[in-house]
Amino acid sequence: MRLVSVGDDNAFRRLVERHENLVVATVTRMIGMSDAEDLAQQVFLNVWKSAPRWRSEAKFTTWLLIIAKRLVFNESRRRGRARLIPQSRDPDEDLPDHSDGTPGPDEQILERELHDAIEQALACLPEKERLAVILRRYENMPYEEIAEVLSLSLPAVKSLLFRARNSLREKLGPYLEG
Repeated sequence: MRLVSVGDDNAFRRLVERHENLVVATVTRMIGMSDAEDLAQQVFLNVWKSAPRWRSEAKFTTWLLIIAKRLVFNESRRRGRARLIPQSRDPDEDLPDHSDGTPGPDEQILERELHDAIEQALACLPEKERLAVILRRYENMPYEEIAEVLSLSLPAVKSLLFRARNSLREKLGPYLEG
């Protein structure tokens, strides 16, 4: 990042290559697949523009996710919550043939239904709760780093995740019982 801050294009390219999966995956889970690539590009454009102001004492991924959070939350407000149903896969995908002992079509359909229910339940969470769950569950981010990204105290993040998990448990109750 030090090299990027002085305008090194190659360093920036390596930085994007190293972190684009994190950004695209997080953005996709927050706002859906259709605009994830565009928003991820905007995140990295903001990184490039803000590079001279980056402080080396900050963890880069935390700073990167703070930029992504701001853009995602702005996009969320711009669109309105009704249109934000994340989809991390193509709903028209064909089910693969699994004659080698892996789950058959029935199990795959049930897995897909559960996946869709989880995506729907996540989409219903408030922005901060949704991002906290995504960062914790999918990115295995420590609570302290989530607190930095969300600009919250550690107890506030734990409380936020507790509420989010309770909401998800309530919405996914029928799937958890079976």
